[in-house]
Amino acid sequence: MIVPAPDPREVREASLEELSRLRLPLPPPQFPLVWEPGDRIELRPTAEIEARIAVLHLILARCFGMPPQAAMSWLLASHLVEMVTPPEFQFVTGAKGDHRSFVLHHDALFSLAWVLGLAKQLDPTMPVDERLVERLPNIAEGETFRQWRSRILAAPQHPADAAALLDLHYCLDWAYLEVDRSGRTLPGLVDANAIGQRRWALEWAVILRGPYHDEPPGWEEVDLST
Repeated sequence: MIVPAPDPREVREASLEELSRLRLPLPPPQFPLVWEPGDRIELRPTAEIEARIAVLHLILARCFGMPPQAAMSWLLASHLVEMVTPPEFQFVTGAKGDHRSFVLHHDALFSLAWVLGLAKQLDPTMPVDERLVERLPNIAEGETFRQWRSRILAAPQHPADAAALLDLHYCLDWAYLEVDRSGRTLPGLVDANAIGQRRWALEWAVILRGPYHDEPPGWEEVDLST
């Protein structure tokens, strides 16, 4: 479903109000908007988001001891090998790559779960909901991707709501990094790495359409530099 994007300035005002409520520093006045008036927005197809959730869940299983042979068997049985990025494939098969960076994907997965309605809220002060694992594929018991999809009831967010949360995390990402630099106290139990991961997932899941937007990026192509 592609819809007109909400007024970016109104959304930004709401994002800044939330930063103020959390007693976080505000970005400078020239801080870019995420989209422009007249742009349109949509979410990636539900099946694609579900596949990314499943792959990230498997990556985390590998991080915490799942053998590579078992991981590959699950990917093959679930027909998800083609959804694994090259860095992820190297990690699954040979544990190559930054283990810590893959562990951090826990928050990206949480963010995608919110997009599909599998998590009720994405509170920047609260860590990942411990009950989320119940709504993810039971890899240890051999539940395949297809079986998991038939078990859950995905209810994707409205694109405008997801876009508003993307704008908030764009601002939060800047604010949390600023807090890190200044040594100030964070407003909750979530750190800058977690906020960055949640933003990463939202940047990937929310597709922006307009004259100033490129084609949707691949998972590894999401740009968090600004």
